[in-house]
Amino acid sequence: MRPLITLLTDFGTADGYVAEMKGVLYSLAPEARVVDLSHDIAPQDVESARLAVARYWRRFPPQTIHLVVVDPGVGSERDALAVRSEDRVLIGPDNGVLSPALLVAGARAVSLQVPATASPTFHGRDLFAPVAARIAMGAPIDALGAAAESPTIRRTPEARRLGNGAIQGEVIAIDRYGNAITNIVAFPATQSREGEQAFVEVGGRTVPVARAYADVQPLGAVALCGSSGLLEIAVRDGNAAQTLGLGRGSTVTLHQQR
Repeated sequence: MRPLITLLTDFGTADGYVAEMKGVLYSLAPEARVVDLSHDIAPQDVESARLAVARYWRRFPPQTIHLVVVDPGVGSERDALAVRSEDRVLIGPDNGVLSPALLVAGARAVSLQVPATASPTFHGRDLFAPVAARIAMGAPIDALGAAAESPTIRRTPEARRLGNGAIQGEVIAIDRYGNAITNIVAFPATQSREGEQAFVEVGGRTVPVARAYADVQPLGAVALCGSSGLLEIAVRDGNAAQTLGLGRGSTVTLHQQR
């Protein structure tokens, strides 16, 4: 089977940086398949990249190589990692972006040696892409460096239950539709007893909990279980972040009954 390498970066596609990385990958591993996942992560937004990795890394088949380059610390003393977890390999900077794989029991991480010839501003091309190619050609990660002793791990903050039974969390991401994704696990939290209606307090508004966007009128606000299993706040045919003034860290309180 041809090796599969995925790319997630904050490079955009206007400047040719992604093309340089692909040139390295295809030169060193010509049989590899390279899949662009996204290059539209906001510049230096490690947290958004971490959440994106959490969504997709296990959706791909075993032996996939995930290359993740959102690296505001490039050229600094920050470490560089290759991680094997659940029969997949993730490669990127040691800034927490690889946390979803590192948190799995049995994950192994090695520290990568930066080549003397690597540009201090472009490890994606000069370090991470060559490592991904070597793995695609069969190199085990243990041959790439020594074990990483304490890789950086970032965790999503946990929602908490209040004394009145409500669950208080926060917005952890805004997607391109303006939906505000929270850290509240939607089910079973959004289940109410018969005849009662769960609702959310957010942005100074009371928002009903529903099953789908179409359950409210156009431009109506709604809270629902998103595809990741987390509670999200949306405005049908609109932008919840703009309408409700929401951003990362905004408080969200889920009430399971009126």
